[in-house]
Amino acid sequence: MAEVVAGTASGQTRVGQAEIGTFASGMPIMIPVMVARASEPGPTLWLNGAVHGDELNGVLASLDFFHALDGRLLKGTVVVTPICNPVALDARRKRVPQDELDLDQNFPGRAGGSLSQRLAYALFEGIRAQADVVVNFHTMNPYFESEPYAVYKGDASAKVAESDLLGMVACFSPFVACRMITSSAGELPGDNSGALDYQVLNLGKAAIMVELGGGSRQVPAHIEAGRAGLERLAALMGLLPNNGTPFSRSVRRVTKRTHVFSEHGGFFRQHARAGSLLKAGECLGEVQDYAGRLLQRVTYDQDVLIIGIRCDPVVHTGDRIGFIGLEWEEMDA
Repeated sequence: MAEVVAGTASGQTRVGQAEIGTFASGMPIMIPVMVARASEPGPTLWLNGAVHGDELNGVLASLDFFHALDGRLLKGTVVVTPICNPVALDARRKRVPQDELDLDQNFPGRAGGSLSQRLAYALFEGIRAQADVVVNFHTMNPYFESEPYAVYKGDASAKVAESDLLGMVACFSPFVACRMITSSAGELPGDNSGALDYQVLNLGKAAIMVELGGGSRQVPAHIEAGRAGLERLAALMGLLPNNGTPFSRSVRRVTKRTHVFSEHGGFFRQHARAGSLLKAGECLGEVQDYAGRLLQRVTYDQDVLIIGIRCDPVVHTGDRIGFIGLEWEEMDA
């Protein structure tokens, strides 16, 4: 992968592929790589999509941004790996089907390991060799809705100033910016220290996660939010001219968040919207049984921010029905 990037000449655009292995049929397993290099040297912005195969809005936002560059780069390089988990994308699944692993819990990967580890290794070595700034695109799962938000890893940011990460985040005008400690609750349980952005931060390179809505569907407004955020980030890095369009540098930093779970099987009836403030005592939603009888009513004694909420009504005991912020503050990035 690093060879594709390094082999792109100044002033040129290139689309290539990094071969990872083969299927039983002999068909290759490859990660597509897109590179645009300015005539003048400068930093490299690396955009990564589909680390989970059912998370699509970031793929489309990255492609829209890349194709709109059209010779506008002032300096530096833009690299896009729009589909870093091609086998999961083709299967329309989150995880790699061949080993059932979460790719974003397996960085920095291993050259001779399982398929997930090999995919992670190829991508990470390319980033290690070439990238200065990384944006890793995600969405929530297909059962949820959310407004665009961002995540950055707080305990790794000693090697990268938190103010720099917040400046990157502000470019995307997110509903919230979640400061995440790797031992705390992430979007899903598991080894959060194996996340791409965490491992990139440990290299001393700036990296954030941008979450663009829900999975397995395209939302044009969320795709455009991602594209516009990339334009502002590239301008911040000096790669593109600043078009002068003002945007808010204020960021709502969430420092404590939690999942909300169903206590019973039945139907979740949504009473609130993602991307909103739920006042103390107001109802997030209710779980009803098969006859419409109330089993669970979700309220809080304090105000909470609704980062994500379930839109699929069918739930079992232990299913997630919400994702909320409990503690936050407004900051200027």
